[in-house]
Amino acid sequence: MPLALTLSACDSGAQRLGWTLDPGPNASSLPGDTFVPWAGGPDYYRKWEHGPSPDPATFPLSVWLQNPDNAARYGAVGIDSFAGLWMGPTDDQLSKLRLARASTFCDQNAVGAAHLDDPAIAGWMQPDGPDNAQERADGTGYDPCVPPSDVATSYAALVAKDPTRPIYLGLGRGVAETDWNGRGVCTGHVETYPEYAKAGDLLAFHVYPRNSALPIEVVAKGVDNLRMWANDRKPITATIEASDIDGGARPTPAEIRAEVWMALVHGAAGIQYFCHRFMPTFSETDCLDDAPTASVLADVNGRIRALAPVLNTPSVANGVIVASSTADIPVDVMLKRQGGATYVFAVEMRAGLTTATFTLRAISGSAAVDVLGEGRTVPMVGGTFSDDFAGYGVHLYRVTGSK
Repeated sequence: MPLALTLSACDSGAQRLGWTLDPGPNASSLPGDTFVPWAGGPDYYRKWEHGPSPDPATFPLSVWLQNPDNAARYGAVGIDSFAGLWMGPTDDQLSKLRLARASTFCDQNAVGAAHLDDPAIAGWMQPDGPDNAQERADGTGYDPCVPPSDVATSYAALVAKDPTRPIYLGLGRGVAETDWNGRGVCTGHVETYPEYAKAGDLLAFHVYPRNSALPIEVVAKGVDNLRMWANDRKPITATIEASDIDGGARPTPAEIRAEVWMALVHGAAGIQYFCHRFMPTFSETDCLDDAPTASVLADVNGRIRALAPVLNTPSVANGVIVASSTADIPVDVMLKRQGGATYVFAVEMRAGLTTATFTLRAISGSAAVDVLGEGRTVPMVGGTFSDDFAGYGVHLYRVTGSK
């Protein structure tokens, strides 16, 4: 069978910018390692007194536009941050978030401005989706996307009122699908995105491939694009579909897991879930009400939280080469070193069956490689090991010893 050879999924960023980084105190390294450019992980947040936690044992996991009444339910699946508050923030919403030890990125309205010392507010939000065509208030049609200069003006005003928190900017489907016609006359004008990226400290985007009949790997393309447009200087959050949005295309648990790890392997610094269902009936908690979906969210988020100290280190750009036995089914990887161990996080980027062979640089010995969360090991001989992938498979490996 033909072999498809790839480097680490993040190598392109390092090669593009030519960065070789100090991995920092939380990471390990081996001789010859070079590192993928990144925004700095939790250390990025230290510049804001009231911003997100800079603790390397935390990793941002959030949900879009939810009622704080459901904070405990979201906490049970590992989500403790709310992006947006409907018609808020209000005093009652902030009180409920504090009680749940949750936080929010929210509008800087009068209530928010009166709560500048409130630990429930981790940052302020720009109006969502300025890159999309803008629906007119009277419902008669759409105006063009918001000029980046206007978004920059809004950013400056938010910072002027409170420089102690970062500004969240959420962008639309055009980040991942650059020819999407929902941008109206702005469709295809990707030159605006580097300008938009200047108007936020935390950047997010959304694309819902199952609902939009797109291949789910488009999520990874969105991360790649937004990292590039931000010059790898700002953390990127990928919004993952976790609901049956319009009543006919619920992502499977395997697809949710794959979308999350595609985003992470491609350099996302945060994961956010979209949980609303609009058709045939409305529910904002569809991702919790469907038992298989809630189960996979708890499992995926629990694994991310356990691996936070690893994820919060820069990726090694030259640590692994991957060969896929099926040429049109690539397997993308991210390699980290932390606590003396090497981690290889791998995700199949097309549905199907393939065998991936991983050849590690700087490790030439033999060992049993732990496959995290699966209760098994695979043998490594001479720094090389192989494993089977199926149906957008995800495998997470830890190499702790070799000889």
